[in-house]
Amino acid sequence: MKVLVSLCVFVPLLALATAEDEVVLDSILRDRSHIEETLRLAADEKAGDYAAALQRLRKIYHNSIRPMEQAYKYNELRQHEISAYPGRTLGDSATDGEITSKPMVLFLGPWSVGKSSMINYLLGLLDTPYQLYTGAEPTTSEFTVIMHGEKIRTVEGIVMAADSSRSFSPLEKFGQNFLEKLVGIEMPHSLLERVTFVDTPGIIENRKQQERGYPFNDVCQWFIDRADLIFVVFDPTKLDVGLELEMLFRQLKGRESQIRIILNKADSLATQDLMRVYGALFWSLAPLINVTEPPRVYVSSFWPYDYAPDTSRELFKREEISLLEDLNQVIENRLENKIAFIRQHGIRVRIHALLVDRYVQTFKEKMSFFSDPELVFKEIVDDPDKFYIFKSILAKTNVSKFDLPNRDAYRDFFGINPISSFKQLSAQCSYIGGCLLEKIERAITHELPSLLGSINSGKNPALSSCEATGCGEKPKNRYRRN
Repeated sequence: MKVLVSLCVFVPLLALATAEDEVVLDSILRDRSHIEETLRLAADEKAGDYAAALQRLRKIYHNSIRPMEQAYKYNELRQHEISAYPGRTLGDSATDGEITSKPMVLFLGPWSVGKSSMINYLLGLLDTPYQLYTGAEPTTSEFTVIMHGEKIRTVEGIVMAADSSRSFSPLEKFGQNFLEKLVGIEMPHSLLERVTFVDTPGIIENRKQQERGYPFNDVCQWFIDRADLIFVVFDPTKLDVGLELEMLFRQLKGRESQIRIILNKADSLATQDLMRVYGALFWSLAPLINVTEPPRVYVSSFWPYDYAPDTSRELFKREEISLLEDLNQVIENRLENKIAFIRQHGIRVRIHALLVDRYVQTFKEKMSFFSDPELVFKEIVDDPDKFYIFKSILAKTNVSKFDLPNRDAYRDFFGINPISSFKQLSAQCSYIGGCLLEKIERAITHELPSLLGSINSGKNPALSSCEATGCGEKPKNRYRRN
């Protein structure tokens, strides 16, 4: 009996001691000096040169690319080309806010894997009024955008969507229910001057999409299309793949170069168990990431507290610095990436205009006095290869066959936009404004590469006199028939 009483007293005391030890361990904060060093937060940037380059990029886009977008309704095609152009795209109507926006880092993954804790750690938000709420249960139910501001404040989703100076106005199309689940946090932080973080609700496999009250996958796709870096976070206890996670990786198709896999909370396992979990993670994701070179996987514990004892501290520290270097690379190359992105977008707009021009030209050639316009055009749209629509573009221009959009998208495109509403490229010229095709080709082949070269060489990317005033040569129309 005495032994039993002694055990009854000893066990609660042991549990209390263990709990106190855990509190002590959790109270030891990790040194964050390597974050500032790796991300070069104390380094001064040439803000004037950066602003001048953005101004020139905005000028090129509005003068040379956007007029072609509007003339041939490229944004209407974007609604139907889900598989036509995988990868990053502009919004429904590219605004100055979208062109000048900072790089976006998107955090995705199952619930309670440490996405919010990782953001708190990178920004040093622990024990501040604006630290993101974390917990063992699903805690993040909103899309939270953490961005730079002159003072700390919360911005409601309806305000973010209504502000045209921001890049989030296209989110209104997902409805008011979603805007209530969108929140912005502004704060004066040196890292947020260069990058914007987006925290997302965790994936819960047993929840139906309609229970969220908004199209979750469509919203994720919007952020994925605009993200410069995508962190997909897992922890050792949530490696199972369900329908929602499978759909997420399907949406990430074509973005493998931006994806980074993070195995978080690695210090909660012994080394041998960690190796097993690492292998299990690859086994779970292998069917979802069907590429020759898999995405980079970082193994560490990304939160403000010190690593657990008797774990691979040096390995976790090197992995963390490697991830920070990856993030820093995106930040330092943000202007080059944006110029390359706008140029890629311009190429797609040009190809679309050439295809619409070819459809219009074929329609006019096949029409006769007794022809039924609807039947003639249905025949062209249903079987474009019969009329060499796409093959003629490849033969007469320097377009790659791998850049051609999905031909099925044009059936829906012309179903909404009658072919009679488009002019041929030969008619898209004016004495003052020049030819749309000449302007977009000059931007693709000369102006944007020149801007990129001036940045890499360290020259002043300020606007030239002709670019500022719009002067130029008399328009030359090589599509006009003599």
